[in-house]
Amino acid sequence: MPAKPYGTICALSKACELIEPRWTLLILNQMWSGYSRFSDLRRAVGNISPGVLSKRLAELERIGLIERIEDRAKGTVDYVRTQMAIDLEPAMDALSIWAQRNIDAEVALATNDVAHMMWEYGKLIRTDSFPQRRVVVRFNFSDEPGPYKTYFLLAEPGAPCSVCVSMPDLDIDLYVELSKVSLNAIFYGRSTVAREIEAGRMYVSGDKLLQRTMQQWLPRSSYAGVEGIRMLSAAE
Repeated sequence: MPAKPYGTICALSKACELIEPRWTLLILNQMWSGYSRFSDLRRAVGNISPGVLSKRLAELERIGLIERIEDRAKGTVDYVRTQMAIDLEPAMDALSIWAQRNIDAEVALATNDVAHMMWEYGKLIRTDSFPQRRVVVRFNFSDEPGPYKTYFLLAEPGAPCSVCVSMPDLDIDLYVELSKVSLNAIFYGRSTVAREIEAGRMYVSGDKLLQRTMQQWLPRSSYAGVEGIRMLSAAE
C-alpha cells in the first residue's frame, strides 16, 4: 500500500515521498558506486531481503529514478540510474559529510555486518602497498556473535584479493585480532591503526613490514578526510 502523502505543498515533502522509503537512498548509493546487478546490489546494500530489494527496484523504476536494462541474448538484467537520480548526488554527498561530523562514532559504527564489511574490504584493499609476493592476513573479530568470526584475506601479485572464512592451506603472514567497530573506524577515518592498538581494541602480530604499513594498505572511505569528523574514543 502506498504511503500516505504528507499533505503539504512544500517541495521537500514531495522529495521525501519519493526517496524516504527504507533502503531507497542506499540502493541509489550503491548504484553510484558502480553496482548494477541484482545480486551485487543485494550484497552491497547489506541486510536487505531479496523481496524488499525487488520491490524497491520496481518502485524506483516506476518513479523514474532508475532504468531496467535487459539483455535477452546474454540473459542479464542491469539497473542504472537516470539523470533524475544522478541529480541527487550532491544531496547524498552532503548527508554523508553531515553524518561524519555530527553522529557519534560509537553510534555510527555499532551495527555494521562483519560479512558485508569483509566482502567490501576484499575489493578495496590497497594491494599496491603489499610486498610483491603472496600475502595472507587473518582477521578475527572479538565482537562478532555470528558463526563466522574469522576471515582470511588472500592477495597474489597482479590478481584481485579474495576473502574466505575457511583456513587456506597456506602460511599466514599477519594475524589481526580486533573489533568490527575498530575496522570500520579506520575505514571511515574515525580512528587509526595506531589509536586502535593503543586503546587495546586491536592486536597485530606476524610480518613486521605488513604491520608497519597496515595504515597504508587498509582501505579508507572517500569521506575519511572530512574536516570536523567525530572520532572514536582513544581508549575505553
